[in-house]
Amino acid sequence: MARLAYLWDYDLDEADFQALLSGQKTLGRLDRDWAAVRLLEYAPYSEIVHRLGFVAIVEGWPRWRDRLRSEGRRRGFDFLGQWLPEHHPELLRADRAEPRHGCG
Repeated sequence: MARLAYLWDYDLDEADFQALLSGQKTLGRLDRDWAAVRLLEYAPYSEIVHRLGFVAIVEGWPRWRDRLRSEGRRRGFDFLGQWLPEHHPELLRADRAEPRHGCG
């Protein structure tokens, strides 16, 4: 499996990262929350949505928010967390909840 650019400082491949992100695996202190924060901090927006899905982003954001170092990313996900439920609640329905990688 390929190495993801935002894991430059960890010896994790894409399969290991996805297992962490989906909650199927924990490696020491590396768990689902660590993987989600890493993704939110460094990955492009399209990959974040692809790997987590809107439901997981909106539900997990209050738990992950204070762990992000980037103020710009915090503001962006603060906006998304408020805007989606108000303007596109259909994207948060249970039948649309599963991202393509099966995390959520």
